[in-house]
Amino acid sequence: MPAKDEELRHRVEAVMLENPGYGSPRVAIALGINEKRAARVMRKFGLKPARRSKTPRKPEDIGREPEAFSNILSKLTPIAPDTVWASDFTFISYGGRFIYLCTVIDVFTGEVLGFNISRSHDARFVRLAIDRAIQRTGVLPIWFHSDQGSEYASALVLDWLQGLGVTISMNPKGSPWCNGSQESFFGRFKTEFGDFHRFETLADLLEALYEQLDYFSNRRIKTKLRMAPAQFREKWLTVQRQLSTPAHRNPQVMSLPPRAPPSRLYEPEEQPLLLIE
Repeated sequence: MPAKDEELRHRVEAVMLENPGYGSPRVAIALGINEKRAARVMRKFGLKPARRSKTPRKPEDIGREPEAFSNILSKLTPIAPDTVWASDFTFISYGGRFIYLCTVIDVFTGEVLGFNISRSHDARFVRLAIDRAIQRTGVLPIWFHSDQGSEYASALVLDWLQGLGVTISMNPKGSPWCNGSQESFFGRFKTEFGDFHRFETLADLLEALYEQLDYFSNRRIKTKLRMAPAQFREKWLTVQRQLSTPAHRNPQVMSLPPRAPPSRLYEPEEQPLLLIE
């Protein structure tokens, strides 16, 4: 047993070197072993995933009147891609000042569909991240969910999305946990990314952030999906295409549950915003 544990320890360490945030569930999936065995060996050798840190708050939002939009995530759990997109942004301290990362995530898959990085945060900053998600997927979500920050509550964002036919959903004011997909994502993202100050230049940091965003969507195993979010999205869409064949649409051949509402194709009416310097 000690020899087998030692051998497994090296395999676990190799996985955690590439995936610093992996606990025993993801390690077990990556290695194709029983989770209890992975957990036992990790405890034995003190192998632990990186831990999260706290996120600064935005003082400019203090005292603002709450928005009237309801929180769809308190009433609905998406069962298809592009049903609910969620967005938020986070602060990254580097070189004595903050830079900001905004992401747009599909709540069903956890995939990062669009993002933006800037030295400032305003309505244009978050709108560009949303626009990139729309341009990348070619569809519009049914609901768009965010907090009640001034960036998301701006006319530049709200009027634009509603004009495209997207329904707005927002957390109750002062309830960031209601946007759990984004809160969880940023916590894990920062923890696994490590020390931002280890990079000599901002360009090096930005390149690493792009790589980490790609990793989280395309290679990092999401425990409940047992695969990466982008892989799960493609697998789900493939199955839906197969179920849309004439044979599967014939109720005399097969009885199917009701299909999720179809995503709406996006027809751009304006040029994308320029990258904010």
